[in-house]
Amino acid sequence: MSINPDLQGRSYPAAEVYDVGREKIREFAKAVKAANPAHFDVEAAKALGHSDLVAPPTFAIIVAQRAEAQLVEDPESGIDFSRVVHADQRFTHHRAIVAGDQLVAELHVDGVRAMGGGAMITTRSEISTVAGEKVATTTSSILVRGEGQ
Repeated sequence: MSINPDLQGRSYPAAEVYDVGREKIREFAKAVKAANPAHFDVEAAKALGHSDLVAPPTFAIIVAQRAEAQLVEDPESGIDFSRVVHADQRFTHHRAIVAGDQLVAELHVDGVRAMGGGAMITTRSEISTVAGEKVATTTSSILVRGEGQ
């Protein structure tokens, strides 16, 4: 099945809420070797002016990938995840992610470009709190390899 070029311009609504917890932040920070005490110690985070533990900047990928799953799982997309190669990921932060946040992400398909037998798909996840406060924007590009590639 080939990639549906009509995906470009499509949006997927914010779905499930992601509750940001202290232990999730600590585990992620440890996994990515982020050493800032504000990721582990509430008092260190508060000394920097935050209400609770601060997530490392790349923590936003957890919420973004949940939104991107809607696209990959959409039967109209034509995406075979076993053929996906992650090409690029960028983050724009509007404010820090902190423990206690309840986050949602709306996914936008900004580009679909044929490349040989495959396609490059660029998406944008707009991450916000359930109250509507913008938190981060992530942009991702994936290459879906064609048959025989």
